[in-house]
Amino acid sequence: MALKDYRNFGRTGVKVSPLTLGCMMFGNKTELDDTVRIIDRAIDAGINIIDTANVYARGRSEEFTGEALKRNGKRKDIFLASKVHLPMHDTDGNLRGSSRRHIIQQVEDSLRRLQTDYLDLYQIHRPEPTTAIDETLRALDDLVKSGKVRYIGSTTFAGWQVVEALWASKELGLNRFVSEQPPYNLLDRRIERELLPVAETFGLAVIPWSPIGGGLLSGKYRKGQPLPLDSRYTNPNPMQARRFVDRVFDVIEPLSELAAEKGVPLSQLALAWVAQQRGVTSAITGPRTLQQLEDALKAIEIKLTPEDLQHIDAIIPPGTHVGPFYEANFGASAYRW
Repeated sequence: MALKDYRNFGRTGVKVSPLTLGCMMFGNKTELDDTVRIIDRAIDAGINIIDTANVYARGRSEEFTGEALKRNGKRKDIFLASKVHLPMHDTDGNLRGSSRRHIIQQVEDSLRRLQTDYLDLYQIHRPEPTTAIDETLRALDDLVKSGKVRYIGSTTFAGWQVVEALWASKELGLNRFVSEQPPYNLLDRRIERELLPVAETFGLAVIPWSPIGGGLLSGKYRKGQPLPLDSRYTNPNPMQARRFVDRVFDVIEPLSELAAEKGVPLSQLALAWVAQQRGVTSAITGPRTLQQLEDALKAIEIKLTPEDLQHIDAIIPPGTHVGPFYEANFGASAYRW
């Protein structure tokens, strides 16, 4: 597999690279000049899909991404994705969620920051049970019809929520989701139970985030060893603390041994595994530095044999998890018609 072995983006007819460049670090830990270098290198290597969000660094990620694409003149060569839903203000309750008001306002802000007239993909960043799904879909449909958005998708939805949205689009004659962006890695394989079969059944592209488990599969964390000085798990937030538990090392340790046998870093093994899984369209890599991008590019060249895959399944069985990443809203629907 090579970066230019492009894959169908669901049933759209669009072709995308097996790696997506994620932009969460841009404008946060990665400054503009480094952002430009990373994006230029990714495009030169064959990556043609870039994913950001309005909430990343509260708009700075989009600003940096837009400036980089302006400088290299490659905007039209890129399948550019962004997202809406998560809070853009600490106290204003209307600057968050999946209401028509918020979606219409935020897409204009995203287009301005990205210095573009349209988004190739606009995604709902998380499920919103308190907002009627038809309101969300009608707003997105209007954006598609206006030409400001080419396609629409979801992020971290439960399988039933994806199906409900597809059903609503069919019933109302609206543009439908063409993709889902779930977390997927060797610490949490739960999307294999329902979400991946749903995506395959309905022709959805799947672009997983966190393929190296929020850094836990980076190779920096070993049982009984001190944490790296710059570790995000030294003073973890509540979610990170829930993931950084003893049982993750029951997976990390044998996977590290397998990576060593193959002569590759654990991070590359983890990314290669996600990119090669059935149903995965393009795995998201979110580098902070150019070197991290170079490491991710090498992962695509790793060949996992049937024996390797069987070994991995024995370490972390299909559909199971040791750390919580896939936490879609599994409660009863609050959508009102």
